[in-house]
Amino acid sequence: MTSSTEAGRPEVPDERGAREALPVFADGWLAGAERCESPNYDARPAGCEVRLVVVHAISLPPDEFGGPGVSQLFTNALDPAAHPYYATIRDLRVSAHFFIARDGRLMQFVSADRRAWHAGASNWRGRERCNDFSIGIELEGCDTLPFEAAQYERLAALVRRLCAHYPIEDVVGHSDIAPGRKTDPGPFFDWERLGALLAGPGAVAVRGTQPPRPAAGAEAG
Repeated sequence: MTSSTEAGRPEVPDERGAREALPVFADGWLAGAERCESPNYDARPAGCEVRLVVVHAISLPPDEFGGPGVSQLFTNALDPAAHPYYATIRDLRVSAHFFIARDGRLMQFVSADRRAWHAGASNWRGRERCNDFSIGIELEGCDTLPFEAAQYERLAALVRRLCAHYPIEDVVGHSDIAPGRKTDPGPFFDWERLGALLAGPGAVAVRGTQPPRPAAGAEAG
């Protein structure tokens, strides 16, 4: 049989070969993610490996989706006059490594090799300062509404890629590492759904806990 090369056409690798040939991460940046660099990061401590993925939820303005508020917050470009809530967070200097919008769009703000400022005061398995050894993933969401199917699919695909590149042991929520201080990703995040999407040989442990949802008709207080 005559190959495409012998016929004078360049040989094209199959889809699997093409995927394997492409670097998934380069200097901690994920190929295919929309890159929007945040200045809010620093170096991880020497010899500190990434062991944890922390799932967060964020919406700016609160409980509103689709605007530029999150990317503006992570790049220190939020206009405090654009919304009353923004004036209360004007001095925040925060970031996450990744952000997944409601439609599944993936943005990366900080190299996964660097320390993003997402967890704050935190503790996991007796180890404090989770920013040192974790990757933070923000989902566009809140404590009062379900997340979208596209977000679960994108999150699972991202976690699989991270686990293939870093020695990650657990996936947890912000509320699991900062209980009493943080509630995200909140009672509407379905940890069982994420676990099912990640199930399989060698799957990472999904250890996030889901707080109870408020009773129907209950008033916020």
